[in-house]
Amino acid sequence: MSKARGLADLGNVYNDGALSNRNLIINGAMQVAQRGTSFTGTNGGYRTVDRIGYVRNGATPTNTHSQSTDAPAGFANSWKLNVDTGAAMGASDDYGVMDYAIEAQDLQHLNYGTASAQPLTLSFWVKSNVVGTYAVGLRQIDATRYISATYTVDVSATWEYKTITFVGDVSGVINNDNGGGLQIEWPMSSGTDYTSGSNDVWSASATDRWAGHAVAVLGTDTNYFQITGIQLEVGDTATPFEHRIYGQELALCQRYYQVLPVDSGSDFLLCSRFSDTSGTPYASYMLPVDTRAVPTLAQSGVWISTSGYGGTPKLSATNTRYIRLGGYASVPANSTVYLSGGVITIDAEL
Repeated sequence: MSKARGLADLGNVYNDGALSNRNLIINGAMQVAQRGTSFTGTNGGYRTVDRIGYVRNGATPTNTHSQSTDAPAGFANSWKLNVDTGAAMGASDDYGVMDYAIEAQDLQHLNYGTASAQPLTLSFWVKSNVVGTYAVGLRQIDATRYISATYTVDVSATWEYKTITFVGDVSGVINNDNGGGLQIEWPMSSGTDYTSGSNDVWSASATDRWAGHAVAVLGTDTNYFQITGIQLEVGDTATPFEHRIYGQELALCQRYYQVLPVDSGSDFLLCSRFSDTSGTPYASYMLPVDTRAVPTLAQSGVWISTSGYGGTPKLSATNTRYIRLGGYASVPANSTVYLSGGVITIDAEL
């Protein structure tokens, strides 16, 4: 088949003809990992690969999350969760889930809550040493509604490509704002409170959240779950994965999380007081990308001053465009304050 013929066919599949910006997922190829490439612990949250979260309730397995270089052909990376110390889902409401949240205002074209609600097709590559039936679900955050489907890992330790289509929701509503609109959830282990319902139907019942999920990845040491090539697109047909260059993917991720400086091993100039008298230095840093909301700031490393000042400057953010440093006790005249061996994190995740 010629390239022109293939593009024409792709345009026919995607009925409005758009061949770019099809994928509603940011960092679906797991290229960007601003927080680091490995984390070990029991806690949930965003830990390694950008935009990929882990949530749990009840049982507390110890897991290693990583940006792995093991990936199927056409991809360089995957997200991997390896179980170091397993924990059984002993209670009916226990669970451990990988998730991805999509901003609500990016989903208005789905027309949820109307007769024109659009179907969505999810595709991804998955690999695990636990074969069996898995669920994957969509959760409407504003309306608290669920739909799920199942897929199977057929062969242990082998990359497999999966596609799933979800019908549009004619009843639920996704608000037009910068909050969460839809959450995609891949359970690895779950209690019966969330697995005993029905697939392929939107409802408010939590039993439909991951209906039919029948494996327990998190219960046994050395089990693992890997995923990459995640694509979510309007329509009932999966199209080839939409690859973006690294710079584009990084900028999209920075709307939700940023790190200054990128190299934590070097000194980072924070603010200066070039004056004959002591006083309070300030500096404002314009962010490379506007954040989704006013971010939460944190820092690691040591604050140092050319004049020997050893205090801790104050970080503050009042909007999505810049952060401010300063507002602490006076430093001597003509002093420069640095952050050494650490970073400032700028968090506006959903």
